Amino acid sequence: MEAGFIREPEIWKTLEESKRPSREAIKETFSKALDLKGLDYKDIAILSSISDPELLAELFNTAKKAKETIYGKRLVLFAPLYISNLCTNECLYCAFRAKNTELKRRVLTQEEIAHETRQLIDQGHKRILLVAGESYPKQGFKYVLDSIATIYAQKSGKSGEIRRVNVNVAPLMLEEFRDLKAAKIGTYQLFQETYNHETYHAVHLAGKKSDYDWRVTAMDRAMEAGIDDVGIGVLFGLSDWRFELMATLQHIRHLEMKFGVGPHTISVPRLEPASGSDMSSHPPKPVSDIDFRKIVAILRLAIPYTGIIMSTRETPNIRREAFALGVSQISAGSRTNPGGYCEDEEFDSSQFSLGDHRSLDEVVRDIAMLGYIPSFCTGCYRLGRTGQDFMDLAKPGEIKKHCDPNALSTFTEYLEDYASNETREVGEKLVKETLEGMGEREKIVSQSLIEKVKTGKRDCYI
Repeated sequence: MEAGFIREPEIWKTLEESKRPSREAIKETFSKALDLKGLDYKDIAILSSISDPELLAELFNTAKKAKETIYGKRLVLFAPLYISNLCTNECLYCAFRAKNTELKRRVLTQEEIAHETRQLIDQGHKRILLVAGESYPKQGFKYVLDSIATIYAQKSGKSGEIRRVNVNVAPLMLEEFRDLKAAKIGTYQLFQETYNHETYHAVHLAGKKSDYDWRVTAMDRAMEAGIDDVGIGVLFGLSDWRFELMATLQHIRHLEMKFGVGPHTISVPRLEPASGSDMSSHPPKPVSDIDFRKIVAILRLAIPYTGIIMSTRETPNIRREAFALGVSQISAGSRTNPGGYCEDEEFDSSQFSLGDHRSLDEVVRDIAMLGYIPSFCTGCYRLGRTGQDFMDLAKPGEIKKHCDPNALSTFTEYLEDYASNETREVGEKLVKETLEGMGEREKIVSQSLIEKVKTGKRDCYI
């Protein structure tokens, strides 16, 4: 399948025409954004051009309003679980690339995956993002399916289980995507890395990943196979970030036109140093912290109902700033090397260096102190509120009636079963304050779920 939906000339033409928008045009775009119906290419180009401090502050404030209107004060938490760093691709920015001799190669056995999973459960995690290099041991793709089953089979502690496994693996054929759906995954996640054809071919030198069209059409095959919860993203720093935002929107509009719904999440990784990669330390198109904040804010306004994911690539300070700008999901206590939760080998087998090394408990406490509710909820996946069904609830604002009580319920589980005394004290105060600020119906539902948790029940959701 040829990916004709990424129309580069159209993007560059729009960027050129919108280089110096008037103050009135920018203000009009802010007003349009607050309708929460999304933005078009020209709108993105206009907002990307902002440099005036006053207008930047208004951009960030507009994004904050949009984020809180749709997502409130919830922040969903998860952890990545790297099961392998084998790879046949030669991607110049990645430590996993095939010719990198500095990397210690590792494939976890099912027993080791079970051990890693129990470690994450014992921290309090309920969601895992399974990640593998783009090559598998002799079992082939069955290794991934077996690994998903292993993760779901683990139990540990009072409320100890992984309730949803999301997956980030190489593009698959249609039948393999059907097998992945049958394994009861949550979201299938895949990053294009860059939508710029020239840059793409310059940084992907060998392996299946060098085929641009095969990768960019992976979401078509996933959705054709019935996976209606997909996540996309680019690696910021490879190409002009303004171009990448507009190309991302083209990809989203293609999926919406073809399948009726776009991606459930968009990730915003920024190029970070990686073992054996000079490019990772010297990005071709480095993204400053202020531009990174603009990226998050513009995405939130352009695609208001789509989740935005930020990983531990970024520092705690950047992550804190991004919460208010549009980020709705974050990883915490992460390791990017196979075996990293049980063994101290992070720097010779990891995919990239981390900016946030804090434990889950420290991140949860920090989030709560900022007034955000850490959520471990997986209710939508298990009740079938995915794809179009999720959007049908999200766009009129109805999804918050489910998400807010479920967030408080799962947060209370964490406080009861896993939190340190200091985190529990901060968290219980926040739960009380949040209940007091709720509408009567949501308050009654939330209190009922919380009471069930406090009397010993677990996995309570609506």
